[in-house]
Amino acid sequence: MDQNTDQLGSAIEAFKAVVGQPHVLSDDASLSRYALSTGPAGTRPAAVVRPEASEQVQRIVRIAGQYRVRLYPISRGYNFGYGDACAPTDGQVIVDLGRMDRIIEVNRELHYCVIGPGVKQGQLADYLAKNAPELVLDCTGAGRDASLVGNTLDRGFGHTPYGDHFLHTCGMKVVLADGTELNTGFGAFDGARSGRVYRYGVGPFLDGIFCQSNFGIVTEIGLWLMPRPEAFSAFFFSVDDEAQLEAIIDRLAPLRRSGLLRSAIHIANDLRVVSSKTQYPWDRAGGATPLPDALRKQLRREHGVGLWMGAGSIEGSRGLVKQIKRELKRALKPVRITFMDERRYALAQRLVGLLNRFGLARGLTGQLRALRPVLDLMQGTPTDEPLAGVRWRLRGNLDEAQLDPRLCGAGLMWASPVLPMTGHDARRVMQTIEPIFAAHGFECPITFTMINERAMIGITNVFFDRRDEDETARAAACYDQLVQSLIDAGYPPYRTGPGGFAKLHAPAEAFWRVAGRLKHALDPEQILSPGRYLP
Repeated sequence: MDQNTDQLGSAIEAFKAVVGQPHVLSDDASLSRYALSTGPAGTRPAAVVRPEASEQVQRIVRIAGQYRVRLYPISRGYNFGYGDACAPTDGQVIVDLGRMDRIIEVNRELHYCVIGPGVKQGQLADYLAKNAPELVLDCTGAGRDASLVGNTLDRGFGHTPYGDHFLHTCGMKVVLADGTELNTGFGAFDGARSGRVYRYGVGPFLDGIFCQSNFGIVTEIGLWLMPRPEAFSAFFFSVDDEAQLEAIIDRLAPLRRSGLLRSAIHIANDLRVVSSKTQYPWDRAGGATPLPDALRKQLRREHGVGLWMGAGSIEGSRGLVKQIKRELKRALKPVRITFMDERRYALAQRLVGLLNRFGLARGLTGQLRALRPVLDLMQGTPTDEPLAGVRWRLRGNLDEAQLDPRLCGAGLMWASPVLPMTGHDARRVMQTIEPIFAAHGFECPITFTMINERAMIGITNVFFDRRDEDETARAAACYDQLVQSLIDAGYPPYRTGPGGFAKLHAPAEAFWRVAGRLKHALDPEQILSPGRYLP
């Protein structure tokens, strides 16, 4: 679709009549801000429009169709490592839905909420803590300001038994490319009482086509909330033998499949954990990359981490939690497991405080402080702490208060393969990716997350310093090879950013042809997010 300057100018004036002049941005500073990215390079929008209601989104879409202007909706733009607030190409108009931040409903009886796309993780958590403390949301490590809707529509996941976010949605309101407002599921029936409790409705299940696509703009979504359990216990374990990774996964998998372990379980290597605690030790490494093995071992000792570390949670009645603890210890024996709940954490705090008086706590204070955000995430309280890990490869002193990675030069690109829940497949993934990281001069941080009863997602990424041109070029090459090699090995990603979209497409496959037909039927003029996932 061609877009000329006169058409864009006319569209911008029409947008101002819809949302008000202050909420249409076309100045250089604003456009540069939205072009910032944690990737090797961002894309520059033609303008930014900030609606506050679904009705305004309908009018914006109709204007875009009239003037043949391309739109790229974002919920809040905190999609770090997966494209941030950037469209796949320059010149698209960003539709920033951040002002649509209403918590429309929280149903305490049936345990669900209805929210707009601008609602932050921290915002909903705070609301529940004050108004419905018996309910828990599932959140990610993307920080308190990240959008719940944005993460859900990219099939993101968190930590609790409700960790698969899209699986726990029920009912959407979607604006299509012609301005039509669509309610999915039983929302299509006026007065239907089950629109937020039975997600399929009747007839075709349309909700799925609005995930990881460019078929419409979601302006409202229903999310199921988890009842706060009677008892909760986190569990942690650590192993120092590389060969134990396969055995650990194969022992945990039956507990996950049987339903005894219901939360997401994360198994991270030392590089993932160390990078979350500190910066790359440039001086100690003598500027060498990737991290030398001897220094890597030393960092493990200093930070008290193993070669592989696992974490998960157990929820339910007190008796059930106690029983599952026994089953878990039996399954992982002789690996030592540490259990932690709020009572034990408070006791540990008092003990460390006492030892500190005599100078005996040493690294215990830091370890206990690092444990707090992990416990919070497992219990539905978002935190900004995980964002610090993005700065691993930055050089020089950092502003610790600056958590937005785009503003401090931090580079980040995620490669997230899906694999069967077997130790053999985990080892194959490691054998595929470790040589690629090493060849390009980067470390290989990875977390294997047991996301459901049968599958894991391997969360690995390239950390780099965007201020270093050579490192940025090597990071881009490393990422390209990682994604392609994982696809070739049989482990495509569960989501990707703009740099990976083209690698997903196999024009001969019926899947992409059918997806293309749906796009043409719903958006024949390619108004919405051209280039996002679909070619």
